[in-house]
Amino acid sequence: MANISSLGVGSGVLTSDLVDQLVKAERAPTENRLARKTEQTQALLSAYGKLRSAITELRLPMRQLSAPDNLKAFSASSSNEDVGVSVDSTKASRGTYSVEVTSLAGAQALASRDVFADRDATSVGQGALTLSVGDKSTNINVDSSNDTLQGLANAINDSDAGVSAGVIDTGNGFQLVLSADETGTANAVSISVSGDTVGTDTDNLGLSRFAFNTGMDVDSGLRETIAASDAVMEINGVEVTRSTNSFENVIDGLTFDISATGTSIIKVKQDFGAVAGRVQAFVDKFNSLQSTIDSLAGFNAEAGVGSLLTGDRTVRTIQDQLRQVLTRVVPGLENSSVRSLADVGITTDFETGGLEFDRAKFEEQLKNNPDDVTALFAEQGRATDSQVEFVRSGTDTEPGKYDINITQAATQGNLLAGSALAGGVTIDASNDELTLEVDGGTSVNLQLTQQTYASAQDLVDEIQSQLNSNNALNVSGSSVKAELDASGNLSFTSAKYGSESAVALTSAENAATFGLDAVTASTGLDVAGTIGGQVATGDGQVLFLDSGSSGASGLQVRILGDQTGSRGSITFVEGVAERTVDLVTSFVGADGAIDSRTESLNKELQQIQQNQVRLEERITAYRERLVRQFTAADSLISQLNSTQDYVTQQLAALAPQNNRNNN
Repeated sequence: MANISSLGVGSGVLTSDLVDQLVKAERAPTENRLARKTEQTQALLSAYGKLRSAITELRLPMRQLSAPDNLKAFSASSSNEDVGVSVDSTKASRGTYSVEVTSLAGAQALASRDVFADRDATSVGQGALTLSVGDKSTNINVDSSNDTLQGLANAINDSDAGVSAGVIDTGNGFQLVLSADETGTANAVSISVSGDTVGTDTDNLGLSRFAFNTGMDVDSGLRETIAASDAVMEINGVEVTRSTNSFENVIDGLTFDISATGTSIIKVKQDFGAVAGRVQAFVDKFNSLQSTIDSLAGFNAEAGVGSLLTGDRTVRTIQDQLRQVLTRVVPGLENSSVRSLADVGITTDFETGGLEFDRAKFEEQLKNNPDDVTALFAEQGRATDSQVEFVRSGTDTEPGKYDINITQAATQGNLLAGSALAGGVTIDASNDELTLEVDGGTSVNLQLTQQTYASAQDLVDEIQSQLNSNNALNVSGSSVKAELDASGNLSFTSAKYGSESAVALTSAENAATFGLDAVTASTGLDVAGTIGGQVATGDGQVLFLDSGSSGASGLQVRILGDQTGSRGSITFVEGVAERTVDLVTSFVGADGAIDSRTESLNKELQQIQQNQVRLEERITAYRERLVRQFTAADSLISQLNSTQDYVTQQLAALAPQNNRNNN
């Protein structure tokens, strides 16, 4: 029996080509079905990606409209270009102001009286300089390494003292020049000398030639070439002073930048067009979303052909929920002049599903009913007590009316002197320094002007002036009020409210001068009470309900004044924009409708891939089975062919024998 080395050798019929054709026929139906399913699933994923993008685009303009301040746009104009004005719409209000600039802020400049023969070789003297700028003091050592005019200038520049130094070649020698880095009288420079190796620290020999203090003898030390000056202007006849040429928050929401003296008329008016532009952006994005939905889920009635997402439940849910929000009467505005988007000129075209915007009607309503228009779009809390302010809501805050009851009003931290502050107090080097700690973390060093104060109030005014200009307080955002109580005792009160509000005395030179040898310090208290009958948490003047509370969960209100007991109620109104932002987030966020659908489709793709693997495994097994069957059949056919050949040969051999016998 012959060996079969390949299919078809024995039969000539059961070849490997026949196996390939049978395998291909077996594979084709399932493979085509999986390919169609893959293509369809990927197309659906692409469609949902486009839908997600279009819905997300709607969130930005609605988020802008959900902020009440963005519905109060203001613009400001100046009649004089030298008096620039910018506006912060979150704080500004309408008004007209007459401004007269009488002085610009300038930085102080100083120059050495002596002229030096060489900038790099002539000795200036050795010792120590102390540069004082505002409340900052910097020590500079002058020794053999920098005992030249240029060396001194370099040392000053490297010290970050708030002063810049340079050397000028006058043609007859060299002079040191200094200038304050910042403008204003508060940044004037004073320089003292200690350890002068030539003469004394004040005799204008050696290093003392660079001493300076405003009011020094005109023939001693450095000379002042430019005096420090503050910017001064009058606003409606009220004088205002700043250390720079920028005046911030002199009037709420306005910043003035002056470049020359002169007069100007400043007009601030509400910019209705800017707000309408924000609304138009929302309308445009919504209509773009509607166009995307039409292309993905529309139906061509004439052709009788639907789109990829026609009839899709997720798309219908999104459309229905958006339509409900955009066409409803906003809860809480049922009795207001403005109740729905239609009242401000935003209506639905029921043929296209898009929005139409009557800009003129919107601007008219914004002008006549600004509070209602704000509530229509943004979240708003309407309190019956003028000293109860809405701060914000939480994601779970439900629209509705909530009663406010206060059991503890918020208080401020205070430091009170134990005895009255006398008049005619002389402040000198023995009692001109005070150090306070404010709000538990800010150290405030005060250095009072040395002089005799005619009255106790004059001294309090000096202390308050030093507090107002203190850098540490300004950087921290804190402030302290100094005043006399009813008994004439000096009192310091933090501007902050609550348990973090405090003023403590760290140190005081001759504390008895101020009655501070015995003090009473009290830390502030947080507000306490209930919102909607639920016990709330206090943080300073802010009262709020933690997440998880029912109804008013996350609601925050600011309680002003010291009245306890019932403080009326607050009605929370969730505007269209705020609700739409939450709705869009629920659509596109984690576990949202689109996320759930795309996750399901991705799982289908994974299942298809698994089915493709199983198909390959089944086809491989099918091919192997065919090869085994064909091999066995081919071997059998080969054997039969061999038997046939043998029989044929034997019959052929018998034929002559039979013929001879017959003859």
